[in-house]
Amino acid sequence: MNTLDEARRAIQKEAEALLELARHMPSNFEDAVDLIFRSRGRLVVSGIGKSGHIGRKISSTMSSLGQKSFFVHPSEAPHGDLGMIDTEDVLLAISYSGKSVELLPIVEFCKRIGVKIISISGHMTSTLSKNSDVALHLPVIEEACPLGITPTSSSTATLALGDALAISLLSRRRFSRERFKELHPGGILGRKLSFAFDVMRKEIPLLSLGQSMQQAVISMTEGKLGCVGIIDVDGKLAGVITDGDLRRNMSDNLLSLSVDNVMTKTPVTISKDVFLVDVLVMMESKKITNIFVVREDGIPIGVIHIHDVVTEKIV
Repeated sequence: MNTLDEARRAIQKEAEALLELARHMPSNFEDAVDLIFRSRGRLVVSGIGKSGHIGRKISSTMSSLGQKSFFVHPSEAPHGDLGMIDTEDVLLAISYSGKSVELLPIVEFCKRIGVKIISISGHMTSTLSKNSDVALHLPVIEEACPLGITPTSSSTATLALGDALAISLLSRRRFSRERFKELHPGGILGRKLSFAFDVMRKEIPLLSLGQSMQQAVISMTEGKLGCVGIIDVDGKLAGVITDGDLRRNMSDNLLSLSVDNVMTKTPVTISKDVFLVDVLVMMESKKITNIFVVREDGIPIGVIHIHDVVTEKIV
C-alpha cells in the first residue's frame, strides 16, 4: 500500500468511527447536557496524553460558546491546582481506557467536595465510569493506526462527542451570533460578525425630492461613492441614484431632469444591526455596489460601499 492509499485508509477509518458514534450516541447524553446546563459553576476538563489535548480543545470550544470552562492537567492537580475547582463546578474527565491513574486524584477530590463528574471513555466497567455521575461511553472503535495502538479514531470520536456537548449547550442556551461576536472581537471570525454600523459611512450624500440631476451629479462626484440618496419632506429615503441610473437615463437633457424622474424608487436598504457577512451576500445577490443603512422609520443614517465590506476581509 502506497503512502496516499495509507493516508486515505486512515481518514476512512476515522470517518467510520464518527458514523458509528452518530449511530450509537450514549443514551445518557442528554443527562450530561442537563448537568452542565443546570450547573451554576464552570466546566472543568481534565485528561492525560492525547485525551488531555482533546480535553483542552473541548474546553476552549465550550468557552467560546459561552460556557465558562478551563482545563486542569491531572499531573498538576494534586500539586495545588485542585484549589481551582469549586463545589458548584462540573468535572469532565476524559480517558478512553477509563483507567488513567493520573486522573484518580482529581476524581477523588471532586467526589469528596460534591462536584458532579461526567466522563468520556470507551469502557462501561472502567474505574472512571464507575466513579462518574454521568458516564458517556464511546462505541467500539477501530483505531486508524495500523498497529491498533496509537489513539487516532478514538481521539477523533472523543473530540466529536465534546463538540456535540458544546453545540447542544449552545442550542439550549439560545446562544446568539451577537453573543459570539462579543466573545470573538478579533480575527476573521470577529470581522465576519461585524455589523453594518461598524463600517457604514456616516457622511451621506443626500438630496431632496425635486432637485435637479445636475445637483445629483455634483453630489455623487463629491461623495466619491457613485450614488446619492433622495429623501422626502420627512427625511425618509425615497430613492437612490447610482452610476447605473445615469447610464440608463443618459440623454441630452439628463441634467435638466428632476431626480424624481431618474431615481430608483424603493431601493434595497438594511438596518444598522445586520451582520457584515449578510450585507455582502445581499449586495452580491442584488448586484449592487452601494446600500443605504436606515432607521426603522426609514431615515438614512449611513451608506456602505462594497469596498467597505471587502476591505474588512470577511471572505
